Amino acid sequence: MLLVGLTGGIGSGKSTVARMLETRGAVVFDADVLAHEAIAPGTPGHDAVVERFGPTILAPGGDVDREALAARVFVDAAARRDLEAIVHPEVRRMFSEAAERFQGTDAVVVFGAPLLVETGMHTAFDVLIVVAATTDMQIDRLLRDRAMSEAQVRARIGAQLPLADKAAVADILIDNEGTLDELEGQVDRAWQELRRRAEAPAG
Repeated sequence: MLLVGLTGGIGSGKSTVARMLETRGAVVFDADVLAHEAIAPGTPGHDAVVERFGPTILAPGGDVDREALAARVFVDAAARRDLEAIVHPEVRRMFSEAAERFQGTDAVVVFGAPLLVETGMHTAFDVLIVVAATTDMQIDRLLRDRAMSEAQVRARIGAQLPLADKAAVADILIDNEGTLDELEGQVDRAWQELRRRAEAPAG
């Protein structure tokens, strides 16, 4: 099994690259999906979030209102750290358990997460892929694709490590500032490298 960390700033195109890798045969896990499961009703994570942020953070059905929660934590660094302390350990546990079944195979197992480098978790992977784009391009994409104000977008970008710092520790850097075809070409080359590493004899 080759463990691959996939990260990048919000709006850099990390999710698009994850989908491209999946179509090529990678087993992809999304930290955002696992984080949603980690705070679902009935879980310890859900109870901890309600205890920390209060019942007003809940949607009518009892789920955590993720947008309301995001609005709170992206303007309050202490609140964000508290949320991360609840969610991140559970996400790591869930991913480790899910990846365990691929031990001893030549599978390429990809874990996509925005805060891999910030949390230091990137060191647990055999390969780190960073998807990069300029801040202006990140802002343009988020304003186009999500119902967010520019102030909200800038707050979320500001809460993450600068992309240049992430790029500095990348094993594979994907520059997502061109066309979709150009991105496909970069992902093709990255996939060839990942397959080569996955199939290499151990030791």
